[in-house]
This record gives sequence, C-alpha cells and structure tokens, in this order.
Amino acid sequence: MIRYHPLLVALHWIMALMILIALAAGGLVLADMPNTDPEKLNGLAGHMTVGMVIGGLLVVRLATRLMTTMPPKATTGSTFLDRIGNLTHWAFYILVSGMVLSGLATAFGANLFPIVFWASGDPLPDSFGNLPQRAAHGLIALCLVALIALHIAAAVYHQLVLKDSILSRMWFGKRT
Repeated sequence: MIRYHPLLVALHWIMALMILIALAAGGLVLADMPNTDPEKLNGLAGHMTVGMVIGGLLVVRLATRLMTTMPPKATTGSTFLDRIGNLTHWAFYILVSGMVLSGLATAFGANLFPIVFWASGDPLPDSFGNLPQRAAHGLIALCLVALIALHIAAAVYHQLVLKDSILSRMWFGKRT
C-alpha cells in the first residue's frame, strides 16, 4: 500500500480537527454571542489564533504536497467522480485560504488585533455585519462545511462500497 508522506498525514488530521473546531467556534458560538459580552474577546482570541495557525499549516501542507511523492490517484471507476475528487482536494486549499484571508481582512477591518491581543481597551464594534469581508467569511464557511461533508461521504463510499482501503493511505505506516 502506497501511503501519503507522514508529514502530509499528520497535517491532514491536525488541520481537519483545527478546521472543525474553528468552524464550530465561529458558527455556533461566536456568531450568536453579542459583541458586548466580555467573553467574546476570549473566544475571538482563540478563533483568530487557530485560524492563523491553520493558515501557516496550509502553506506547509501545500509545500509538502508539491515536494513529496504522492500515491496514485484513487479511482471510482467513473471519470466524472474521479474529476470531482481531484477538484475537491484543490477546492480545500482554495476555501481554507479564503477563510484565513477573509478572517484576516475582517480582523483588520474591525481593528481586532489591538482590541483582542494587545488589550487596547477599545470596545468591539457593535457588529461585524457591515463588513463585506465578514460576509465572505461566512459564505466561505458554508461552502467549506459542504465540501467537508462531501469529502467524508466520498471517503465512506471508497472504504465501505468500493472497499479500496482508501483510509489506510491517509494514515501512518510503512510507505511501500
């Protein structure tokens, strides 16, 4: 079984967990928390930190992917599905990059770095809703959730229907 490079495997699972945490924190916690709630600063600090780490790891992951030997592409027997599979993997890079960049743009547009990290004492804006970059951040998040669902469904299809042991390629073990 030809596996992915161990660094790619580690980055895949670490980033998957971090992205799920960031999506849950942003969409389920922070979105509904009023900007006047003092706890929002702590939530934003964590969310922003995780987002920036994801951005850094994404660069490392892309560089590793481009510099290491990859296993042959998995196939479904359908040219159409195989193309979608290839496109969705690159769509992850695009959407995660978009999330990081729109998050940074939101942070700069709302002057969040001094407020959240440097204790400037300034209050949070009444709302982030007037920032177009925040709208983009939310839209990209929805697209990313849909892509994650598709990715999981495809992995389950490969593993349980095609029985091609696809998950073992993205796990640790001897690279043959």
